[in-house]
Amino acid sequence: MKKTIIDIFEDSVKQYADHTFLWEKKREAYEPTTYAEAREQVYTLGAGLVALGVRQGDHVSILSEGCNAWILGELAVFYAGAVHVPLSVKLEEANDLLFRLLHADVKYIMVSGSQLKKIRAIIGKLPLVRKVIVFDPQPAYEAGEMSFDDLKHLGQTCLQQHPLDEFLAIGQSLQNDTPATITYTSGTTADPKGVVLTHRNYTANVEQALRCVDIDASWRTLVILPLDHCFAHVVGFFIFMYKGASVATVQAGRSGMEMLKNIPINIREIKPHLILSVPALARNFRKNIEQGIHARGKITESLFRVALRTGDLYNGEGSHQEGRGWRILLKPLVMLFDRILFSKIRRNFGGALKFFIGGGALLDRELQKFYYAIGMPMFQGYGLSEATPVISTNGPGRHVFGSSGFLVQPLELKICDSEGRALPEGVKGEIAVQGENVMAGYWKNPEATRETLRDGWLYTGDMGYMKDGMLYVMGRSKSLLIANDGEKYSPEGIEEAILEHSSCIDQLLLYNSQSPYTVALLVPNRKQLQTKLAAQRLDLNTEAGKIKAIHILRHQLNRFRKGGDLDTLFPNRWLPATFAILPEPWTEQNGMINSTLKVVRGKVEKAYMHRIEQLFTGKGKNPVNEENIRSL
Repeated sequence: MKKTIIDIFEDSVKQYADHTFLWEKKREAYEPTTYAEAREQVYTLGAGLVALGVRQGDHVSILSEGCNAWILGELAVFYAGAVHVPLSVKLEEANDLLFRLLHADVKYIMVSGSQLKKIRAIIGKLPLVRKVIVFDPQPAYEAGEMSFDDLKHLGQTCLQQHPLDEFLAIGQSLQNDTPATITYTSGTTADPKGVVLTHRNYTANVEQALRCVDIDASWRTLVILPLDHCFAHVVGFFIFMYKGASVATVQAGRSGMEMLKNIPINIREIKPHLILSVPALARNFRKNIEQGIHARGKITESLFRVALRTGDLYNGEGSHQEGRGWRILLKPLVMLFDRILFSKIRRNFGGALKFFIGGGALLDRELQKFYYAIGMPMFQGYGLSEATPVISTNGPGRHVFGSSGFLVQPLELKICDSEGRALPEGVKGEIAVQGENVMAGYWKNPEATRETLRDGWLYTGDMGYMKDGMLYVMGRSKSLLIANDGEKYSPEGIEEAILEHSSCIDQLLLYNSQSPYTVALLVPNRKQLQTKLAAQRLDLNTEAGKIKAIHILRHQLNRFRKGGDLDTLFPNRWLPATFAILPEPWTEQNGMINSTLKVVRGKVEKAYMHRIEQLFTGKGKNPVNEENIRSL
């Protein structure tokens, strides 16, 4: 049966014409756009693209913050029969943008006013690009540029001069296997690849995911993650569109920092029922909550800790233990703490939030338990762009902390060894999946396609195992720690836990490549270190202060080693025996983290290989060394 993105949009307009589809805040308040109004605008924009010269199969890019124009613009691209190549606004380096636009053979670009300078800087190197369409009015337009309003006028004229059916026939001619997008991977272990996702890849994954976590037409979401992010694209946009629900975008700011400040304000205004998150965002939310509690004084802070502990005991390890057996005795206390503490925290998230969905395979168990205790569960999911992206998720009906949830349906999954042979339940191996959500292949990269797609199976490159119907993801196979005896271990879970429990460490990467012991590269939290030093009348700007700071960092890491209060969490051999302190954080600007805020391990390791090598020398094994002192 044919079911393209256009098909599900048209179905939703028929069923929910007067429902609000989009919420956008450009001035003082959020303004609604209904499904019927959105379709009218999409027709106009799509006809404008056709009049401009866009033909079936052409590639069109959107480079913009989340907004109505992004969502309506993408739908218009589909109605024009074209393929969308979404671009991340977090791509700061010109060569990153240039690579994608050239590699994807992009002919038309839609861009927000704040991102326009990036396109202007490279347009001379893009001979295929015929027109740049700017969402926001500009004081002046350069050659090859036009305004969004001009595109609308083109579309209105086109629809006046030609029958509507003639235009709609283009979108109706799309088939399930027609490419919808070329989505570039963020590249944590290699250069980005263009993932070709078809219309049916998207609509199949929407149907699969909704069998795990259902919503209805009354729901609202605020899309915090960039819309080019495959997770946000499907779960934050297409799923809500499929169900006739509402999608709001974060109010744009004059800078990225201003936009970040708008998020908590917008959450209170929209009162979302569901928010999508990634581990880095989840940690930031938690820090803000804890800082707010700390500001209320020691009594409130102590009460908060008792309330969290009570909630943890009551909830156990997830839905199969919550309030069961002796835990039922804790229910009155749980209800009391919820009324006097947690309900007030939830009001800062709008008061209607039912749960978060966490993207990214590894979300610390303690972080999951924290949000569950305060009544805003963060259900962990797993997926990747090549699977459009959702493969598994925890949900309201069934969740186990530390797992990546149960599989979306229908989907086949196998855990396999290096030869592709299926392994029994409980045995770790590479995750492979087969289903309608599996990509068509990589754009202009047949070698990578052959390596990843074999006999109809998508080999994810992620390690994991199945247990009691739940998937447990261990991390990327290419980022494994490998000891000198050949034993392997995934570092991500350890890194997440250390960051969660170490107030003076902001970023961390573990390294072991057939070495006698594991080492760490870390970026310190200088503000926290200074606070701890000040209590001892020391200063981070003095040598004595720097030496003491190194001891503080070592103490926080040693909590996980034998004899520490967290020593039962991980095998000792995979914990850092020593560490290198780095002088600057990893950012998207320096290429050390990608657009989904994941560390690009290969780049970090390459940039700091001289520090890593030093850690395996006699001088480097003692963290109180000249390099670490200098880096502080």
